[in-house]
Amino acid sequence: MSAAASSGIVHVPLEGLLSSRRQLRNETEINKLSKRLHRQVGEAISDFEMIGEGDRVMVCLSGGKDSYGLLDILLSLQARAPIRFELIAVNLDQGHPGFPVDTIPDYCRSRGVDFHIERQDTYSIVKRVIPEGKTMCSLCSRLRRGTLYRVAKELGATKIALGHHRDDILQTFFLNLFFGGSLKAMPPRLTSDDGQHTVIRPLAYVEEDDLAAWSQHRQFPIIPCDLCGSQENLQRQQAKRMLQSWQKDHPGRVESIFNALANVKPSHLLDRGLHNFLESRDDGEDDL
Repeated sequence: MSAAASSGIVHVPLEGLLSSRRQLRNETEINKLSKRLHRQVGEAISDFEMIGEGDRVMVCLSGGKDSYGLLDILLSLQARAPIRFELIAVNLDQGHPGFPVDTIPDYCRSRGVDFHIERQDTYSIVKRVIPEGKTMCSLCSRLRRGTLYRVAKELGATKIALGHHRDDILQTFFLNLFFGGSLKAMPPRLTSDDGQHTVIRPLAYVEEDDLAAWSQHRQFPIIPCDLCGSQENLQRQQAKRMLQSWQKDHPGRVESIFNALANVKPSHLLDRGLHNFLESRDDGEDDL
């Protein structure tokens, strides 16, 4: 018997020890990520009164990381929420060639969530109307929105939950600023023009990188978008790269811009419909 064994000392191979430490650190990071995601979604729901007692929430499930993450987190929050609400996942099968029709139904069954698949060949319409190489998003979005509103009414949904996150909101803000001549983004909660539908975005406070990490951890069965999502020359993609570059070179800048969207001073802008400039008072913040 060796001296080490007789003394009660057990030698652990170095590679095994390092592997255990990596696993422990990974579990710690996952726990932190999970808590952050659930906290941010819970805060957004509370801040904007997105979900109430008895709501039937239609979660739009596209097959991407964002919508999977949204459904996953809402299912978790539903199990421990102080209020009762229903969830139903809805996928719009737009007729994309090669679309894996069983992927989303199989996932929903595995999670025990009600689901509905709506098949509408909007793909052919978009490909026929939009010239090759031109942006498809606008038309695709309008067709998709009209269909989802109709389905929500048929299913008795009181809320329509979309998977737009913090970065989507910021990108939309800059797209409107640069190309639309307006200061607007994506509201966390809005009512449709006819007043019949309420759209909510519970991921409004969540960063895209966190959703990507959560998707990898949860191993969602991702379905790539081969329509608008494959267009690398989109202005939205350019805005995304701009924000990523800012975040890399100037940490904190993106968070500051996002916080600014919730700290608006209409009297210090130029919109006469928002502020009566004839009755303006000096608040000491003007640059004279």
